[in-house]
Amino acid sequence: MSRLSETFSRLRDEGRPGLVTYVTAGDPDMVRTEGILRALDRAGADVVEVGIPFSDPLADGPVIQRATERALVSGTTLLGVLASLKRLRPELRLPVVLFSYANPVMRIGAERFADLAREAGVDGVLILDLPIEEADDFRAMLEARGIDTILLLSPTTSDERLRKAAALGSGFLYAISRLGVTGVRSEVAGGAEAMVRRIRRVSDLPVALGFGISTPEHVRQVGQWADAAVVGSALVNVIAEAGASPDLTTRVEEYVRWLKS
Repeated sequence: MSRLSETFSRLRDEGRPGLVTYVTAGDPDMVRTEGILRALDRAGADVVEVGIPFSDPLADGPVIQRATERALVSGTTLLGVLASLKRLRPELRLPVVLFSYANPVMRIGAERFADLAREAGVDGVLILDLPIEEADDFRAMLEARGIDTILLLSPTTSDERLRKAAALGSGFLYAISRLGVTGVRSEVAGGAEAMVRRIRRVSDLPVALGFGISTPEHVRQVGQWADAAVVGSALVNVIAEAGASPDLTTRVEEYVRWLKS
């Protein structure tokens, strides 16, 4: 059983929603990112998505776009992130999912990427702009290395593509609760419950629901339907506000503990 499967199995046994956290690697730099990952682990985050900075993050809102810009300025690369995770992996309890656009992966080569991800102890990979219809070979390549393929689903995903994702995905399915780019919202999208129900009809995989979640109330609400809530922009904003201050990791840890309260 993969580390992701074990995590979601434990969450079901405990009867509580999981918390999936997203951070942009290299924001504000890789040394501090390593500290942030340790803080997330201490605070009890159940999964962390580590975003690979890319120069054209079309699906991301302004908060994550600015984080990506800071990471690129600090010299962050996919190879550097994988090397950092390889060093850090023995210290971390929580599963690590790499969250990337296809371009950085294709630049170093998919096979090389998969080998390095395995060596780094990566548990899952989500390629934002990889169409489900073209995911078969990539999924087989990751599966051969014991890495889960996380697929992204939106309210406009057809039933046919939902079934395809259910057949190809592993670890969990990542459902976005609204259309548009990422960003903090004051309330969970009205169609979120219906989105999860559609997925449940075709898949037994755990469902993590994201886009706009930022408070403990949001996490509890999402937990009524989904297996986990994904918090991205709100956490990235905490990191941005702390910047290079000495209390960066403390503020990250406090925020995650608050989300779980």
